[in-house]
Amino acid sequence: MHDDRALVEARLKRVLDERIRPAVYPESVPLAVEAWVAPGEPVPVAEGLAASHTPIEVGTRWGAPWATTWFKVTGEVPAEWAGKTVEAVLDLGFDERMPGFQCEALVYTPDGEPLKAVNPRNQWVRVGDPVAGGERVEWRLEAASNPVILGDNPFRPTDLGDKETAGDEPCYVLTRMDLAVFDRDVWELIQDLEVVGELMHELPVESGRRWELLRAVGRCLDAVDLQDVGGSAVAARAHLAQVLQAPADASAHRLSAVGHAHIDSAWLWPLRETVRKVARTTSNMTNLLESEDEFVFAMSQAQQFAWIKEHRPEVYAKVKKAVAEGRFVPSGGMWVESDTNMPGSEAMARQFVHGKRFFIEEFGVENEEAWLPDTFGFAAGLPQIIKAAGSKWLLTQKISWSQINKFPHHTFQWEGIDGTRIFTHFPPIDTYNCSMKGSEIAHAARNFKDKGVARHSLAPTGWGDGGGGATREMIAKSRRMRSLEGSATVEWEKPAEFFRKAEAEYPEPPVWVGELYLELHRATLTSQAKTKQGNRRSEHLLREAELWSATAAVRTGFAYPYEQLDRLWKTVLLHQFHDILPGSSIAWVHREAEKTYAAVAEELTGIVEAAQRALAGDGDTELVFNAAAHPRGGVPAGAAGPYEESGWVAVTPRPDGGHILDNGLLRVEVDERGLVVSAYDIAADRETVAPGEAANLLQIHPDFPNMWDAWDVDAFYRNVVTDLTQVDSLTVEGSSVTVTRSFGDSRVRQTLSLPPRAKRLDIDTEVDWHETEKFLKAAFPLDVHAERYAAETQFGHLYRPTHTNTSWEAAKFEACNHRFVHVAEPHWGVGLVTDSTYGHDVTRTVRPDATGNPGTTTTVRLSLLRAPRFPDPQTDQGVHRFGYALAPGATITDAVREGYAINVPERRVLGSGPVAPLVSVDLDSVVVSAVKLADDGSGDVVVRCYEAGGGRARASLKLGFEPGSVVGTDLLERPLEGGPSYELDGGEVALSLRPFELVTLRFTR
Repeated sequence: MHDDRALVEARLKRVLDERIRPAVYPESVPLAVEAWVAPGEPVPVAEGLAASHTPIEVGTRWGAPWATTWFKVTGEVPAEWAGKTVEAVLDLGFDERMPGFQCEALVYTPDGEPLKAVNPRNQWVRVGDPVAGGERVEWRLEAASNPVILGDNPFRPTDLGDKETAGDEPCYVLTRMDLAVFDRDVWELIQDLEVVGELMHELPVESGRRWELLRAVGRCLDAVDLQDVGGSAVAARAHLAQVLQAPADASAHRLSAVGHAHIDSAWLWPLRETVRKVARTTSNMTNLLESEDEFVFAMSQAQQFAWIKEHRPEVYAKVKKAVAEGRFVPSGGMWVESDTNMPGSEAMARQFVHGKRFFIEEFGVENEEAWLPDTFGFAAGLPQIIKAAGSKWLLTQKISWSQINKFPHHTFQWEGIDGTRIFTHFPPIDTYNCSMKGSEIAHAARNFKDKGVARHSLAPTGWGDGGGGATREMIAKSRRMRSLEGSATVEWEKPAEFFRKAEAEYPEPPVWVGELYLELHRATLTSQAKTKQGNRRSEHLLREAELWSATAAVRTGFAYPYEQLDRLWKTVLLHQFHDILPGSSIAWVHREAEKTYAAVAEELTGIVEAAQRALAGDGDTELVFNAAAHPRGGVPAGAAGPYEESGWVAVTPRPDGGHILDNGLLRVEVDERGLVVSAYDIAADRETVAPGEAANLLQIHPDFPNMWDAWDVDAFYRNVVTDLTQVDSLTVEGSSVTVTRSFGDSRVRQTLSLPPRAKRLDIDTEVDWHETEKFLKAAFPLDVHAERYAAETQFGHLYRPTHTNTSWEAAKFEACNHRFVHVAEPHWGVGLVTDSTYGHDVTRTVRPDATGNPGTTTTVRLSLLRAPRFPDPQTDQGVHRFGYALAPGATITDAVREGYAINVPERRVLGSGPVAPLVSVDLDSVVVSAVKLADDGSGDVVVRCYEAGGGRARASLKLGFEPGSVVGTDLLERPLEGGPSYELDGGEVALSLRPFELVTLRFTR
């Protein structure tokens, strides 16, 4: 039999495009259009509605980059259209190839009621069904002329990413503004033909079903009168009815469709534009819910709900009503869909605290799934956090983007560092913008890795990022595939309904242990250094503000700043969104982020200083406040007292040139190049730097990835490297050595110092960076034989191999750490701690030593700066300052301590006397991560701690106040049902912790 599918498909495409689609709107009349351009930033809705408009013609260019134009459209339904369905067709100049990332508008009635948005593939607004004829139409369109940043030539440097550089040339041409008759029969014919034609394309040539569909399409097209499509549509549809009614096989794959619109909280647009994107999309979705009974829409990110509550209350009212009806589902339980690699322990916990609390308080809804379809990999500490927040499921799609290794499961248990397991699903449809195309549905069924033991998967369905969400076409197509022979079945369901079914059918899924590493977007650990520094410093300032405010509230009656801290936490959490903290947004976003972080720091510093003044009292004794997790300088953690100024540091000339720093614990040699050629652990009689190597060696690489400039660093960057060894100056300043270097158009100044009584070499690095498409690293070749190394993550650390035995290991050539990386042999190790960087790499080489025996060098390199040109052509240009430190002889617990020390500086305040800690613990490996008052305003004290060393621990938590009772809670500070009980014994609580176990305790006073 001759396979003429290609001929039928070609015929089908042409007839659809040139005859049937245009016939959906067989009659039309133009609307009168007027326009008003808002000056500067978007104006309140009331101002836009009241503005004076001037006439504008279809075909006119409009919309400077980032401008807002308010269009007024008016018209009258012709009397002869009585009894017909009429819609407005509003095309602002859309490019339908890109459903988001361009202009879009929200349509209002003159009195301010939002109707729905218009988007590239959603250009209609219903007038009446049917109309009586003569109806007067008058609407206002708040239209955003957001420029296309990721267009036909992506990843090219562009000035469009900031309103300050984008210019004022109009971006769009007003294309169509009409009233039109909507022919439902023609529209339904299109949906029939698309479903049948797309399914036919996916079936194998030997399939009888394929031939059945092919013949049906041919008969249908024969029945279409190309000069009277509307008049022949019903008859043409009849030729497809039988094949569309054939039910699916009992063994067919089952897809749970969830209405979805992934809206990046900032990316190729600023935060302010996301507020409007959310309003437009949710207006579309509430409108669609009113007409489509089976449809279910889920939206994550509590921040986005909060935005429309604040800025678009008229839209929020419709959302809240739809949520109450159970079909608009708040999902995910997080403040934003954050990055999960870089946020610190408490910040990751607070993403769930603030997200879930908002949904509970606003809607009475507590969801049980974490919803992170687009996040760039998942830290190994996350499962415990999800569980501690009262959730139990995770959905993501992003791991399908990995370039090298295909993840072996779609449904599985994910086990974190503490042993917590979370039921996890990766949709095999491999997109979070499913449009119900036959190719997508077939791919999900074919791709599903768990066939034979499971057959459910999830399809997040709808256009995101300004595409407007799900469409009526997607729902119509899904309706035809509810049970259709040859296809997976499709049913609209809430996320929780899917997870319950998937969990029930797959009671013993496979287990994946450790991080879910994305083999892509590794450079997001380094891009936009100031954004990352702002995040790290904000996290630690929040720790300090809570600690000292709680201590002062208990001790002195200080007014605990509940609302202020809540607001500041939410600001920091917002900026952990997975295109802000990773450095992959346009220049405008990062320019604003820098200002925001500065304001956050100023406000939090004010809180800290006010609380410390209340605690210090009046006096002229210099007190050192220590907010770190461990004692230092004679001051306990969480306490204040006189600093012990003991210890010494000597700087002497080095015979071969350079200088030697010595504090009795560590002797460091800096050669004439300003490089560390020896870091000698005196007590251990052990050299740190590998023989013949130099540490603190700055290295620069060319960095031009194949695509995704701000996101990616490709492995071939290592092929070319330049060691920065030329010295401008090498000087001794007090007890420190300072080296300056020039390279390219940049300059670096480093100060190396040994703190008294600390086995740690501090390196303060200031870089005036003016390179392009370069990658700057700081290398530390260590004389350590290690097959693995530890990197800090949330509430603990994980191990990664130093070797590349497999492709999985080789793919991790750039990875994330929080405050430390630790490399060790039995009984001796080295920590490298950082105050604001995240990216690093670790490699392992073997070279013969002086006797010819193999010697292993483990090289740790910190990633300092990049210089990508897309989407921000000026990424990281300017002055940066980094702090990092080398800690020879450090255990994991030492690395934890030094990591806190470098990130939480001492603060000196004049006062009357010491301040005892509100909470202390008697074991260094048990770390107190938060001391605060309960969020409900009760005045209860909340303490969170975790085991940081990776072993079992018994410790005593001692309280510096008189507690009434204690209870273990979840992250939302609610008592845990069936959890361990704790008892007070003279102001102490005994703790028995598993490796990396996280515990939250609530004390009444």
